[in-house]
Parts: sequence; C-alpha cells; structure tokens
Amino acid sequence: MKGCRSTGVLALVLMLSACRRGQEEAPAPPPAPTEAPSADSAPAKQVMPPDMNAALASVAPLVASVQPAVVKVEVRDAAPTRARRGSPWGDEGPGGTFGGALPFGSPFEDPRDEGPRQGLGSGFVVDARGLVLTNNHVVQGARSIQVHFSDGREQAAKVVGTDPLTDVAVLQLQGDVKKLPVVKLGDSDALRVGDWVVAIGNPFGLDSSVSLGIVSAKARDIQAGPFDDFLQTDAAINPGNSGGPLFNLQGEVVGINTAIAGQGSGIGFAVPSSLVKQLLPQLEKEGTVTRGWLGVAVQDVTPDLGTALGVPVRDGALVTDVTQGTPAAEAGLRPDDLIVEAGGRPIASGRALTRTVALKAPGSTLPLTVYRAGKKTEVKVTLGTRPDLEGVAARRPAEEPEAPAHQRVGLTLSDMDPRLARAQELPRAGALVTDVVPGSSAERAGLVPGMVVVEASGRPVRRASDLAQALREAEPGESVLLRVAMPGGDRVLRALKAPES
Repeated sequence: MKGCRSTGVLALVLMLSACRRGQEEAPAPPPAPTEAPSADSAPAKQVMPPDMNAALASVAPLVASVQPAVVKVEVRDAAPTRARRGSPWGDEGPGGTFGGALPFGSPFEDPRDEGPRQGLGSGFVVDARGLVLTNNHVVQGARSIQVHFSDGREQAAKVVGTDPLTDVAVLQLQGDVKKLPVVKLGDSDALRVGDWVVAIGNPFGLDSSVSLGIVSAKARDIQAGPFDDFLQTDAAINPGNSGGPLFNLQGEVVGINTAIAGQGSGIGFAVPSSLVKQLLPQLEKEGTVTRGWLGVAVQDVTPDLGTALGVPVRDGALVTDVTQGTPAAEAGLRPDDLIVEAGGRPIASGRALTRTVALKAPGSTLPLTVYRAGKKTEVKVTLGTRPDLEGVAARRPAEEPEAPAHQRVGLTLSDMDPRLARAQELPRAGALVTDVVPGSSAERAGLVPGMVVVEASGRPVRRASDLAQALREAEPGESVLLRVAMPGGDRVLRALKAPES
C-alpha cells in the first residue's frame, strides 16, 4: 500500500507539472479593450527629483583657485578700552550677543585686560590695488592691522572705510601690492535656497580652514541693524571666520561671513555680496556711507490690514507716521499710504522699503507706487540724507597722536642700567628690551625682555632713543638688522620689520 500511495502521489505531481507547462505554453489572450482614463481618474504624476549623484564630486579645484586671496586679519588695539557701549552688535561690544545672533571672530580678548589687546579675523582681496574686505567688528578700534597670506606673506593694512550698520569694512594694504591674488564679488541675488556654498577663513586661528554647506535661507533679519538682509548658511563657521568669504561654486564671493546664532549650531549668517557691491565704491572713496532718507515710520501690511484698507495687495510698507519737514512730507505722503513699489522694484515689507531707500543717494528722485484710500497713485520723492539715528559718528574713536615707532612694533625700551649690566653680564650701553607685546612684530622677530640691542642697521645703539630713531628712519616694512646682546654675554642677530605707517 505504501508503494501504491507513493506512485499515486508521483502521478499527481507529474500531472500538475504538465498542467502548469500547458498553461505556460498557451498563448496569452489579447487584452480586453479599455477606454482612455479620464483626467479625473488618471493617476497623479510622480515628481522625479534630479539625479544628484554626480552633482558635487569635489570642491578641491574651487578651493585651490580662490584660497590664495583669503587672508588672516590680525588686529591690535593701541590701548585698553572697556566694552564698547551702544554698538550695533550689542551692548557687550565686539563679540557680544545681539538679538540671539553672535558676531564671531571678535578681535579682542578679555576687555578686563590692562594691556594692548589683539586677535584674529578673516578677509579677502577684491582689488589688485590692495583692497581687502572684512567685517567692521573685526577691525573696530584697531590701531595696527597685519594681513597674512596663505603663502607666508605679511603686510600691514589700514582702514579706509567702515559701515557699522552693515558690519562691512574696507582695508588698504600698505607697501608692495604687486601680483596680489584677487577674488570677484558675485551676485547673491541669484542664489537659491539649497545652492552649495564654501566658507574659507581662520576659525580659532586655524589658518585657511574650508567648510562646505548650502544656502539655508535668504533675507534673514536677525535684529543686528536696520538694514539686515543676511544669507543664512549651514557651512561650518566659527569664531575667527568673521570677515571671511562665502563662495558659490563659480568661485565668486556671495557673502561676508559675519554672525552665528547664539543658541544653535550650523546656523551662520553672511552679508550678501549684492549689498557689499553697492557700498564698496562709497566706502573706498569717502570712508563712510551716506544714505537716502524718506522721513516716515512704516510697518508691514497683513492680509487683514489689506482688506480693511480696501487694497488688492497683501504685501507692502504701510506708512504709520510722516515727520513734518521731511522729504516724505514735502512729497505729500500720508499716514495709511501703502507703498508697494519704489524705483520700479516691488516692496514686500517695511524693512524692504528701508533698505531700498538707504541704498539711494541723497538728492536723488525716487518714484513710489502707493495705494491711498484703495486707489493706486504715483508719488515722486526727492530723498534727503539719513540722520545718524544710531549715533555711529559719536562712537568713532577720536584721532590720537601716532605712537612712537618702537611701540608700534610692540617694544618697550629703556636705557641700560649699570647695576643690571654687571649682574647679567650685559653691555653697559644699549637699548634694553623691557617688554614685548604678544603677537607683535617684535615677538615674531624673536625679541624678548632682557635682551639689549647694541646695533641697528650697522649703527651703534647706546640708548633707547637710538633704536627708536633707527626704526623711525627705516622705510615702512623694511627689515632692520639688529645686533642683540643676551644675558650671559652671547650676541645674536635679529631682523625686525619697521612699522608700515
């Protein structure tokens, strides 16, 4: 019976197999005719994102092409100052918080220090004549500035223009400015959220650090000033990156890295290049920015306000007050006017109007498109000069007498004391180094307290004034050869760069 049972099972398997083969070999019946699907019944078309696998293989060629033009900005304050009150970057002065955002790369150390202060920021060369862009808060109050290139070159620089309200500063390199690497300011308006950007700078003193990220948002208002229009990026930027460039993938600078969010990581802000390009000519020529002015108080319009005002738009700058005797009053602007265009450009908010007006020259005519009592009308305004509402001019340090040459290179000197000479086996005559400022030219030359300079540029140095005179007579940036006596009697050579200015 077991054999019969097995035979029966085998026959059943073979029969099922044959049946399956018959089904497979039989031709498939033609498809039944169907009607074309209606638009309502058609399946939704799937959105196919672009293939990004090969979109960004490496930014190494980009970095190699632009990195030589990115510089380290070393600054020194001539005298200790307390925190700068009333700064647009916060009551704590450089490095202080403001509205949750933190301008980073603050050049100065603890404001309680009693000696000259120093620090580092970043910058980049934008003109072969030696123009360098950086942040105002990097160089604010600095009495000496040294710019370091990635190839080891070092040059002094002076401030030729600053705009605290946008945190932009322009420096002019001193001395030989031949064969400078230069980068180009690009069009930040053309950026899209999600575009790749590259930040290069000196975070925490780590020279020429590179980070990659995207544009996270545009036109950010971080309550740092009246003209906020920041790019937001998640490219890693840290203290020391201040003033450094933010590049697009074409190697153009699209922003100056300026601030980070105090409570978050990967949230940085950059001044857009389109704004910088408009400020640069005036900063270079005049040293400050003079802005146009209307003389109105404005607020953003909301949908409910738009409905209540009977206007067909939901964006614009709503005039809430007009100051008497101002350009706005003379042009006939009134409270409740809704400004929707200025100079042919749409105005989406009160801040947009403020920025647009501020970029116009005083005395220029600005046509405005206005809704008044529900009707569209045109108003022409001759702009005035914006008052110093933030008191920026009052905060500018007064001109001080130039420090002696040896102080500008970081040296404190005195005449030799005969008792010290006997005790330390030092020469009886010379310029005794009593103090060397950290990070100064003197420190980089290898000078330390206790050394005695006995010769400068081949001439004997018998007292401190002899060395001071030798440095004063040297060409700016010239290496002055010093013969120095060490405690114990040894003599060495040192090369000290004369002050640039």
